[in-house]
Order: sequence, then C-alpha cells, then structure tokens
Amino acid sequence: MKCQLENATIYYKSKGEGHPLIMIHGFTLDHRMMLGCMEPVFKNRRGWQRIYFDMPGMGKTPGADWITNSDQMLDVILEFIDAVVPGKQVAVAGESYGGYLSRGIIYRRPQSVDGQLLICPLIVAKDELRTVPPAVKLVEDPELVSRLDPYEAEFFQSFNTVESPKIWERTREEILSGHKIVDSKFTERLRGDGYPFSFDVDDLADAFKGPTLILLGRQDWFVGYRDAMKLIELYPRGTFAILDRAAHNLQIEQEKLFNILVEEWLDRVEEAAKMK
Repeated sequence: MKCQLENATIYYKSKGEGHPLIMIHGFTLDHRMMLGCMEPVFKNRRGWQRIYFDMPGMGKTPGADWITNSDQMLDVILEFIDAVVPGKQVAVAGESYGGYLSRGIIYRRPQSVDGQLLICPLIVAKDELRTVPPAVKLVEDPELVSRLDPYEAEFFQSFNTVESPKIWERTREEILSGHKIVDSKFTERLRGDGYPFSFDVDDLADAFKGPTLILLGRQDWFVGYRDAMKLIELYPRGTFAILDRAAHNLQIEQEKLFNILVEEWLDRVEEAAKMK
C-alpha cells in the first residue's frame, strides 16, 4: 500500500487488527528486516495491527531531495503515523537507526506511546564517539562462505558473528534484499552532518514509563552495547538484555531468545494498556 503525505509517498504493509505497532527498520534496509523477525512472534497472537513501512530512499519509498537530516526523517515518520492510525495510541519497535528514530518519537510524543522495543539500537549517531567491541567470529562456516559470490560473502561476514546456512538465508532475504535496492545517493547524503538529531534525543523531560525492551548484541561491533546501558534510568519499566552469540543481526543469530523476549514485552504492553 501507499500512503500519500504532504511531501512524501510512503510504501507500507499492515497486518492484523488491534493495537498499532509501528515497525521502523534499520539504515539502508527496508520493511522486510522487521517483517522477517516480528511476524513469527504474532503467529498465535491476536489484537495487534503491525505496520511495516519503508523509510524514504529505502525499499519502495522514493527518496526526497528535501530530506537531508534525521530531524526531517522523524517528521516524515510522525506524519505517516498520523495518517495511518490517526489519534491512536501506538507501540513502537525499531532496529539500529530505527531505534534512534523510535526514541525520537518518544522524545516528541511520550504520551502517545504505550511501549517501546529497541533491537540493537543506534545510541550514538557519530561513529567515532561510539563504544564498540572488536569484530569477532564465534562460529565460522568456510564451506558456506566459499559458495557465495564475493559481494554476498563480504556482506555476510561484515554483519554476523555466527555463520550457518539458516542465518545466511535470513540475512539474504531480510537484510541484503533491502540493502541491494537502497537509494545510495540519498542515504549517503543523509549519513552526513545531519545524521545526528539536532537535539539530544535521550534528554527526556521525564522518564518513559511504558514497558520497554532493549536487546543488545554482546558482539555488536556496529553500535555496541555499552552506550545503551547509560540510558537505563530513563526506562523504569525497561528490560535490558545483552545477548552473547549476537552481533548487529541479533534477531537472526539469537532467534529463539528474541522471540521469547519480544513475546514477554508484548505481554507487558498489553497488561499496562489495560490498566489505563
């Protein structure tokens, strides 16, 4: 489906009915990243409308020359939410850059968000200021890697600490698929000086009291895990989980734990929403 905004056209998919859950994928990817990891959690769960969309310049949403920074990207996402679920309370789920934007939603509209899920969230926008562990391989599969073409092999090895056929298949379908069709000129421009918000997204007027789950990879050498732990007092209803055997594709490398923890987070959001 397409959602026509004032200055952008957003491609999105909506699944199920009930409480809206806004899914925000990572940088240079598309909605398939969130669709692949989140839909299995809803196989036997009702009462949720899952809204997956492609950010401008990614997936099937065209870029726009006027979007040059993350403040404007956040404006687009807020306008999109207003268009597809006007006036409704929402929960938000974001991965990596999507986790940065998710916190932007809470910064702007804390009263409209019932719960937050962050998957390997970008905490510090500037690469040189992040605290990250060194890249490491815990499980290698040289035979698998040898069957991939050079581009696929480099991409797979640059993101994962665990190599297996299943992890490669999911990486190809959920991560690489979106990366291959990204508008690189658009994302390269966005990745410049305007990539960090113009404001401190974690300088909240009040702690966010909605149920929160923050999933971090112990081997995530892209965004790390230490910077996220500095935010623990901002989320009094927050579960912070640092998972071993997980790099920046935690949701794929630790599928079972991911599903269990997200299920429990959804239970908490449902419980809290009923208490209002």
